[in-house]
Amino acid sequence: MNILNKYTYLFLGLLAIAGIVILVFLPNLETEEFSQDVIDDIIEGVTTTSTLEADTNEASINESSANFEDELIISIQDKSQIEEKLLYNNFEKEIDSFDTYLLIGSDERSEKIAKTRGEIEGKRADVIILGLVEKGTYEITLLSFPRDLLIENNCTNNLERINAAYTKNECGGRAENLAAAIYSISGIRVDHFASFDFEGFEEIIDSVDGIEVCVDETQREGFSFELQKGCQTVNGLTTLNWVVSRSTEVLVGEKIVDKDGNDISNWRPMPGVSDLSRIERQQYVVMQLINELRNFESINELYGFINALENTFVIDENLTINRAVDILWRFRNIDLSNVKKLTTPVNYLTLSDGRQVLVLSQTIEDFLNKNSIIDS
Repeated sequence: MNILNKYTYLFLGLLAIAGIVILVFLPNLETEEFSQDVIDDIIEGVTTTSTLEADTNEASINESSANFEDELIISIQDKSQIEEKLLYNNFEKEIDSFDTYLLIGSDERSEKIAKTRGEIEGKRADVIILGLVEKGTYEITLLSFPRDLLIENNCTNNLERINAAYTKNECGGRAENLAAAIYSISGIRVDHFASFDFEGFEEIIDSVDGIEVCVDETQREGFSFELQKGCQTVNGLTTLNWVVSRSTEVLVGEKIVDKDGNDISNWRPMPGVSDLSRIERQQYVVMQLINELRNFESINELYGFINALENTFVIDENLTINRAVDILWRFRNIDLSNVKKLTTPVNYLTLSDGRQVLVLSQTIEDFLNKNSIIDS
């Protein structure tokens, strides 16, 4: 065997080993189509929902139908009032000074999660957080969109809550439709996205052995969770139930348990619980998870961590594993005190039937400018 053949076989052997390493050790995250061309078409209204494409499968139709059951029906009486309130759902110029990463938490629930949170049909975006990473400085801003924020759907032209835009239809995929909605009211293009459901959220928390949650008052919601005043490490299910709670109660006075172990304490509804307070909890948990990145001593440990969560996330097809790991590895050294946590500015709007929605109280462009996130 000549020296050339030896090197040829050596090269092929190393290539085979590299292939095995990639297949075995790198995460096999589920990906979803995420085309900027499709998003542009949705924004411009090129496609409509009047006719379903021939290759639309039954699952997609069922998904859309499930969301339509929760469709926000707008009466003639409300429509003119609402249209007047949507004057801030626009922008003057595109905001392009950031790399943008959209984190979507779907309220799809497994049988286990449904036991504490109840059952629902379909998928809606319960968590919508846009990470803005300044291209020059890598400064991070978390911009949250309340799920009840009212928009005009680019695909259907219906007035609806922004969480309902997270629907797969003939216009595009779930994330593509949501990205189009975000762009239409902000001028911010979504570069990449990652999504998870309720069960995935729980797995993420449990994978780091829980996170620390600190509260000013002892609080609970039924039997789904109870947090004591102060700081405690809680598991994924407790964290999930706390983050999404809409009926939180706080303890009045001392906790009292009778001889049979029943809680006979005095509890009262926590004032001010809304989508906005839930967003504060969501952002808190995101910051706690970013803080957990400090515990990884090498990038290989981080690969292993993501590998363990390969069934938890869905990421866009353009976000490579190497890119995702590189982003997370960079985040581990950031000063969390410098991360700005914002929620789009909103006002409450009560419809004629008593339901409440949210509308922008100023343009997102002006809001970011006033908070020194962008320059005028």
